[in-house]
Amino acid sequence: MDLQNKTVMILGGSGLVGQAVVRRLLPWRPQRIVLVALFEGEVTDAVAALQPEAGDTSLLGEWGNVFFPAEVAQRSRSEMLDSDELRSLVVGDLLGDFTAEVLERSYLHRLLDRYRPDAVVDCINTATAFAYQDVFRSARELLAAARERPVTARDVEEHILTLAIPQLIRHMQIAVESMARNRTRAYVKIGTSGTGGMGFNIPYTHSEERPSRTLLSKSAMAGAQSLLLFLLGRTPGGPATKEIKPTAAIAWRRIAYGPIRRAGREIDRYDCPEPLPLHQAFGPEATGWTATGQPVESVFIDVGENGVFARDEFETVTSLGQMEFITPEEVADYVVSELRGQATGRDIVAALDAATAGPTYTAGVLRADAIERLEALEVEHDVRSVAFEMLGPPRLTKMLYETFIWSRLRPSVRALAGSDPAVLAGEAERLLAGDEWLRSLIVSIGLPILLSGKKLYRGATVLVPVDPADLERAVARGWVDLRPENAARWIDRAQRVLTQSEERARQPDRSGSDRDWHAMDPDDPIAPARFARWVFRNEDDGERIKR
Repeated sequence: MDLQNKTVMILGGSGLVGQAVVRRLLPWRPQRIVLVALFEGEVTDAVAALQPEAGDTSLLGEWGNVFFPAEVAQRSRSEMLDSDELRSLVVGDLLGDFTAEVLERSYLHRLLDRYRPDAVVDCINTATAFAYQDVFRSARELLAAARERPVTARDVEEHILTLAIPQLIRHMQIAVESMARNRTRAYVKIGTSGTGGMGFNIPYTHSEERPSRTLLSKSAMAGAQSLLLFLLGRTPGGPATKEIKPTAAIAWRRIAYGPIRRAGREIDRYDCPEPLPLHQAFGPEATGWTATGQPVESVFIDVGENGVFARDEFETVTSLGQMEFITPEEVADYVVSELRGQATGRDIVAALDAATAGPTYTAGVLRADAIERLEALEVEHDVRSVAFEMLGPPRLTKMLYETFIWSRLRPSVRALAGSDPAVLAGEAERLLAGDEWLRSLIVSIGLPILLSGKKLYRGATVLVPVDPADLERAVARGWVDLRPENAARWIDRAQRVLTQSEERARQPDRSGSDRDWHAMDPDDPIAPARFARWVFRNEDDGERIKR
């Protein structure tokens, strides 16, 4: 990508890597860079620090929690947890269906919609943000509360808000949909291994078992996000997707002498003039130490997300055979090179593409043989094997049976395209009324068959239960729909197939490898699998783009 005159959004833009990325981007003269940070003060300071180097590039700052709805994004987590209304809003948006309303409420979506960035560089340590909410502690506290008193909705909601996987999935759904809508061309994630490049033998723990479950949760989240980015890189209409995953400590921002801060606050200095008996040192009446009124001050090295290290801490962690370290500028160089289309060999998504085992020529040849054997057995046993609903999405099974029914009534795609919806629906009803085998098979695997006048056939199991307030949603997800309005949808699809065929016919010399080998011809019989594939490719963008 040519970065000149483009808009780049940096999530986590006030951090160590975020500011390094901004500095490496500025020589390429983007029109504007939007820094997004959690707190207002830190993003204001970052913009002010970078402004002297900005030249003609406009530096803008935004602040708030991009994992929350906009209404909550600029409030503290404790404020959100203390409000029944806000807590329920966050939980509802997290666990409910991914609707347009959920997307529009998202603070991340509003930022992307406002600035429409050409590229997004995500420097937020998402794995830490989710995993360090500590689901293990929360679960223990919830169980302890349940043994002592009735558990409240707040108890359950607070625990839900420590579950990392739902948060990661919803965050990625919002990011993917919003970037697609706003035509973001590139997305680069700064990931993490969670252990600074070390394994299960990492000696840096959280004062529990080694390695700690909290730390391993961070690594698990980092890996989960990498696989979701792998999927994003295979999504038509999505941005070019990269992930740079440093596997070492990242250092440093500055070296100085001054007050030592932990979690943004100065550490107060205390003294304990006399040794205390053990029983006095702990307990509700514990005393014996005094505040000096001064902060702890010393020489430190600021390593960004991990806070500040003393010399010996830094020397230990970065020594040969421990985490060692990588500079934020090196990470930023990888990011800018990938954005400009220069492969660095450090992109995890490309590495996964290269290392995974995809489709094979052997399997393609064997597929034809398998289909022939299935067809031969169908003839031998006088049955038609359409669908059993084992794949998971009942919508596929629904489409396969609907097209199978149309194939029983019309000899070709052209004949379907010329049908009258009401006539076709009436013929389908009569077919199902007289064909016990077909009717019984469909309802037995869990799909109701909906007829005109809100009449239906059903079996003991319904895979997509009806919602009286939203019947059409259930029907679309997994009911065989024989009403005239759905027949009209299939007739329209057949007509579009005819249009595609006419467009190909106007190019008679196209017989090379660029021909659309998935195409259906007007006089082809209606084949359920081919028609379902056509819907997935032409209506759902459900096409594989990498092998």
